[in-house]
Amino acid sequence: METLSILFIPFIGCILLILLHTYFGVHVLERGIIFVDLTLAQFISVGAGLAIYLSNEQSQLIYAFVFAVIGALILSLSKRIAKIVYIEAFIGVLYIFSFAASILLLDKTPHGLEELKNILNGNILWITGKDLLGMFVLYAAIGAFQFAFRNKFLALSQEKDNSFLWEFLFFLSFAIMLVNSIRIAGILQVFSFLIIPALIGKTFTGQTGKILVIGWVAGIFASIAGMIVSYKLDFSTSSLIVVFLSLTFFLILGIKMKKIKT
Repeated sequence: METLSILFIPFIGCILLILLHTYFGVHVLERGIIFVDLTLAQFISVGAGLAIYLSNEQSQLIYAFVFAVIGALILSLSKRIAKIVYIEAFIGVLYIFSFAASILLLDKTPHGLEELKNILNGNILWITGKDLLGMFVLYAAIGAFQFAFRNKFLALSQEKDNSFLWEFLFFLSFAIMLVNSIRIAGILQVFSFLIIPALIGKTFTGQTGKILVIGWVAGIFASIAGMIVSYKLDFSTSSLIVVFLSLTFFLILGIKMKKIKT
C-alpha cells in the first residue's frame, strides 16, 4: 500500500506523457523525421543550460521557452531545408550542435555534470501534485488544440498541405509540450514515449486510432514495470522505463519477424 501511494502521482504523470507524446509520435513517424523530438528537446535544453550558466536558475523555464520557440521556427522550415539537404542529416547536425552547446555551458557551472544528468534522465518519481495539475492543464490545452485542427495537421504530415503558419503552430505546440516534459521526465524518457509506443502500434495496424490505443497500452505497462523495479532496486526510473518499453518493442518485432519467416 505504501508503494502504491508513493508511485501513484508519478504513474499518472507517465500516463499524461504517454497520451500526448504517442499522438505526436504518430505525426513524427508519418513525416519520417524520427529524431526531431530528441533534437528539439536537446535544443530546448540549451536554453536551460544557458540559464544555469548565467546563474539564473529561477528563469530556466523562460529560457527554455524562448529556445522552444526558436526551435519550432527552425523546424517549420524543414520542408524547405529538405529541398537542399537530407532533412535527417540537418536534424542530426542540429542535435550535435545542441548537445555540444549544452556541455560547453554546463561544464562551466559548479554542478554541470549533475545538471546534464538531470536533463537527460529527469526524475519522474519526484513529481508533485502541483506538477501533475500543471501537466494536466497544459497537455489538455495542447491536446484540445491538436484535436480541433487534427485534419489540418494530418494534411501537413502527409504533405498534402504546405502552410508555413500551420507548420509553425504544429511545432510550437510540440515544443511547448517538450519544455514541460523534459523538466519532468528528462530527454531519454521523452524521446522513448514519443517514438516507441507509436512504433509498436504501427507494427499491428496502419489506422491512427488503433495505433494510439496500442501505443498507450504498451507505454502504460512499461511505465508500471519500470517504476516498480526502480523503486524496489533503486535504479534510474526513466532509464528503466525506456528499457522495458524498448524490450516490449523488440519482443513484438521478433514475434512478427518469426511469423513472416514461417
